[in-house]
This record gives sequence, C-alpha cells and structure tokens, in this order.
Amino acid sequence: MMKLWKRASGALKDRKSLFSIGFSRKTSFRNPDLDSAIIHATSHDDTSVDYRNAHRVYKWIRSSPTNLKPLVHSLSSRVNRTRSWIVALKALMLVHGVLCCKVSSVQEIRRLPFDLSDFSDGHSRPSKTWGFNAFIRAYFSFLDQYSFFMSDQLRRRHRKPQVESVSQELERIQKLQSLLHMLLQIRPMADNMKRTLILEAMDCVVIEIFDIYGKICSAIAKLLIKIHPAAGKAEAVMALKIVKKATSQGEDLALYFEFCKEFGVSNAHEIPKFVSIPEEDIKAIEKAINGVEEEEEETKKEEMEVEEEKGIILVERPELLQTIITDKWEVFEDDLCFTCKEIPETDQHRKYNVDPSPLPLIVIDEPVSFTHTLPDLITF
Repeated sequence: MMKLWKRASGALKDRKSLFSIGFSRKTSFRNPDLDSAIIHATSHDDTSVDYRNAHRVYKWIRSSPTNLKPLVHSLSSRVNRTRSWIVALKALMLVHGVLCCKVSSVQEIRRLPFDLSDFSDGHSRPSKTWGFNAFIRAYFSFLDQYSFFMSDQLRRRHRKPQVESVSQELERIQKLQSLLHMLLQIRPMADNMKRTLILEAMDCVVIEIFDIYGKICSAIAKLLIKIHPAAGKAEAVMALKIVKKATSQGEDLALYFEFCKEFGVSNAHEIPKFVSIPEEDIKAIEKAINGVEEEEEETKKEEMEVEEEKGIILVERPELLQTIITDKWEVFEDDLCFTCKEIPETDQHRKYNVDPSPLPLIVIDEPVSFTHTLPDLITF
C-alpha cells in the first residue's frame, strides 16, 4: 500500500511540473518542449525508463549549441528541488548520455551545474535508502570529474598545435586511471537495490569502464615506446607508477565484473580476460630508474673530486711568493714556480645497460559485445 501511495504521489508531482511549464514562454534560458522531455526522462517511476524523451533531449543538444543553456537551467532546477533517489539517478544517467554525445558545447560545461555529493533521499528511512544515496554520490563524483576532464582536454586541443610532451601524456594517463578508480566505486551495496533502474545505470557504468580502460591501454602502448633508459628519472618514476597502477586496476576490474555478473548486469554477462604485465618488464623500468640514480651519483662524485683537485691546484702560499723587479722585465724565483695538473675530462655519454623495448600492454584477449551502447543505453 505504501509503495502504491509513493508512486501515485510521484506521478502527481510530475504532472504538476508538466502543467506549470505549459504556461512558460520560450526564452534563451527556457524551452518548454525541452523542459517537458526532461521531466518525462527524469520521472518518479522506478519501474520503467522513457527512451523516447531521452532521445529527444540528445537530438536537441546535437542540433544546436543554443539548446545547452535551456538544458542546464531545466535539469539543474529539477535536480535541486528533488529529494527522490529515482529522479536524481535518472538525471545523472541523462547527463551521462549528454556527455557521450561528444558535442563541443557540452564539453565546455566543465563541472556539473548541480551538486549531489551529499545527496540523501527524503522519502524513506535512511536504513532503507543508504545504499541508493551512496550509489548516487559515487555516480555524481565520477560524472563531475569526467565533465571537467573532457573540458580540459578540449581546451588543450584548441591551443596552438604542438607535440604533447611525455610528461603531459603521463599526466593524462594518470587522470584516466583516477576516473577508472571512481567508476569502480559505483556499485549497489545494499540488499534492496536490485531494481530495474539500478541495473540500467550499471549497464551504463560497465560500458564507460570499457571505454576509459581502452583509452588507458592505448595511451600506455604508445607512451612506453618513448620511455627508454635515456628518459629522465622523473618520467621513468611516473611511468613505473602508471604501469603498477594499471596492473592493480586490471585485478580490480576482474573482481568488479564478477560482481556485476552475479548482480545481473547484462553488459557484464561475459567477463573478459585481462593480461597482466610481466614482472620482468616492470623490473626493466626499475632498473632504468636505478641506472639514472647511479649515473647521477657517479657524476656528483666526479664533480666533487674535480672541485677538490681544483682547490689543491689553486692554493697559493702568499708568505713565500716573491717578485723580483728589474729594469727589463719581471722575474719570479724559480723554486716558487709550480705546474698545474691536468684535470681529467668526465664521460658525458654513458649508456644504460637496459633493454629499451616497450612494455607489453594490458589488453583484453577476447572481443566484448554489449547488449546496449552509449548514448542509446543512457535513455529513458
């Protein structure tokens, strides 16, 4: 009886919202048709999803960048007023689909126009909704950082064309690994969360995991060709951290997909096989780092020896130094003359005794087929 009452109450709220926008006029910040589609796509009904209206939202965003302001205004107003986990989750899934449209105007948003980092459902007891609250907070955290990452990458592409440095590529991989870590935090943790809407959201998350993990693997494959023994110590250290992180995340992914399969996520029905990076290849980078340290230590030692030798050479004995002045020229006493020793030249071209071949890539052995794809999946 209580569930029926909640559904009736939610449906009434949706109708009230639709009725109110019927009297609004179209402006630069308002589009009644877009508002209507957003309300339908983020309804209070947790038993079904409105695919048709979600596609209408995507179509408007793709058609013109001027529709971005009405979208942001309508969606943020909808989210800021709600205390329903259903509406909040549908709004996040809708935003996820919008971001996957790859429209430049959307990528300029930077951060999401609303805040669900401290969301709490207000229609049920916390003992029943804590799992949904945690799910929404984790999903929001990822999308907020993902939107910022896409905006940052867009600004880099719009700058003066130039070859990206190794350090910049390493930083980009680290950011992608951070996004992947945030994705792996999105999971149902309570026993009462096996709902249609949660399963739909998990399908979206699984597809995004494959997309970001694929970008990480591709970036590592291209970058490790440039990370050879002649690379700087800072770059080699950063590359080693990335490789170890990729190995660790490969193990985490296997456990995550096993969990999703048991939970009933359709896109995780077939668990891919992840190939770990061989330990000897990781040691190759460690050896390169140690080689840099040894080279720096040896160079420093030689510089100290040279400075000490120079100090010995330039020491004078003022109390014994005398000058005899004649009418023709200056003559120094022979027994006070000394000969400067030759300073040995240091070798500036030492090479590391390490195989510079790139590390194998963490790859997926078998192709993975999805029952849904983005952004088609992220619709209601």
